[in-house]
Amino acid sequence: MSVLPLVFTSGWASGINAYAVVLLLGVFGATGITDEVPESLQRPDVLIVAGVLFACEAVADKIPYVDSVWDTAHTVIRPVSGAVVGALLAGQSGSLPDLAAGAVGGSTALASHCVKAGTRMAINTSPEPFSNIIVSTAEDLGVGGIVSFAMFYPEAAAIIAAVLLVLGLILLYFLVSRIRRFLRRRAQRREERRLAAHGGRPPD
Repeated sequence: MSVLPLVFTSGWASGINAYAVVLLLGVFGATGITDEVPESLQRPDVLIVAGVLFACEAVADKIPYVDSVWDTAHTVIRPVSGAVVGALLAGQSGSLPDLAAGAVGGSTALASHCVKAGTRMAINTSPEPFSNIIVSTAEDLGVGGIVSFAMFYPEAAAIIAAVLLVLGLILLYFLVSRIRRFLRRRAQRREERRLAAHGGRPPD
């Protein structure tokens, strides 16, 4: 059976929470639930680091504006993680060339990361924290549920991930105006901080 559905699903999930994907896959492999996970993801040090970083993301991802800063910092990390995990999964099964798997995992992770980051920018135009907490919790549960589902029904999980990705891209299109508002507000805050640093006057 081709590992492509699992690569696609893990790529989609990596774009939302890469550390959760590494942690879940490693645990599933270490406990013998699946033999699709390479040993490199099952190592105790990898699981510990992934667990600590997942805990950090779980906190940062629920704080308005901090979540967008975190997303910006992970614009490279999430796609790279999706590509690496995809290549490792393909190398483990031998059913898909590593380069192709990396391209699928990385590009899918980049697309889902853009959806996540853009959605958070739109949400942050309303600075109350409750929406961030709700959305972040839903994302964590969604990643955990779909990655777990993919261990047993990879094709079905890939279809669900594809539908969610398409719906997310459509939603992102309709949120463009709110994203622009967020970017203007962030630029205004930077300008206010810059002026405050110079005593309220433009620097010479």
